[in-house]
Amino acid sequence: EVQLVESGGGLVQAGGSLRLSCAASGFTFDDYVIGWFRQAPGKEREGVACMSSSEGSTYSPDSVKDRFTISSDNAKNTVYLQMNSLKPEDTAVYYCAAAPLELGYLVLLCKYGMDYWGKGTLVTVSY
Repeated sequence: EVQLVESGGGLVQAGGSLRLSCAASGFTFDDYVIGWFRQAPGKEREGVACMSSSEGSTYSPDSVKDRFTISSDNAKNTVYLQMNSLKPEDTAVYYCAAAPLELGYLVLLCKYGMDYWGKGTLVTVSY
């Protein structure tokens, strides 16, 4: 059974940094795309960073790619999201998600096709 458990959310001031963690189980990282998504109140969920370990690829949209970095520690079955230069508009519930890998489809999977979701962790960025 695929399980994803996020941690590391909290309150941070604008300009600060935060690192989220996602403890994953039930699958092998090389066989899956893993990503971070967020949903702010009243807004649609959006992908902020995804990775494919076997392809050595990552994807982030232009809105965050200079500030957010996804990484993994495969030995610990953990995926991280390092968020720097945080802005109040980054306030949202952040979710970890995963989907079986389809080679060459990292971006599409990140945008539309994740199958498994964690329960989320709240990040609040104050002015």
